[in-house]
Amino acid sequence: MKDLISLEKLINSELTTKINSSVIRHNELKLSIDGEDLHNVLLFIKNDSRVKFRQLIDITAVDYPESENRFKLIYFLLSHENNLRLNVEFFIKENDLVSSVTSIFPSANWMEREVFDMYGISFNDHPDLRRILTDYNFKGHPLRKDFPLTGHNEVRYNEENKKVIYEPVKLEQNYRNFDYESPWEGTKYVKEIIKK
Repeated sequence: MKDLISLEKLINSELTTKINSSVIRHNELKLSIDGEDLHNVLLFIKNDSRVKFRQLIDITAVDYPESENRFKLIYFLLSHENNLRLNVEFFIKENDLVSSVTSIFPSANWMEREVFDMYGISFNDHPDLRRILTDYNFKGHPLRKDFPLTGHNEVRYNEENKKVIYEPVKLEQNYRNFDYESPWEGTKYVKEIIKK
């Protein structure tokens, strides 16, 4: 398989009922599927001797908060033998469980943990699904479009306790000397130093 057009024809002919749509865009083949067909599609494109997409590059999600199917999961794959790239994507609802693909691509372990941490998407049969980028007590998921940007708590490392702590936000104005004069004329404390 040396080009994307023949690859698209092959995949569509072999996985006729499992591919909703396919398109070649930006020198990549994009396959739209249903979530329950993920394992069958990935097993075919990894193990078939004509296709050989043996490397999972990344897994990510896109958040559409107003949509019934809130998240789109995207799997990026690479065939080293054929020098081709492929994306597999499907939509899921907010609380849907997605089948883990760590049995097919062991590298998916960390990628699925990142998607879980950032978006709150859970993966069924994952060997160790826990936060990877945020603190374990962190509330929410940072890449959801409904995540608050400001709040009433701050997170910082406490040197005395040797751990990360949560505490109310302190908006202190210490060490701020605003005199609102022209920056070219200098501030009062600089003028006083010059006079002495």
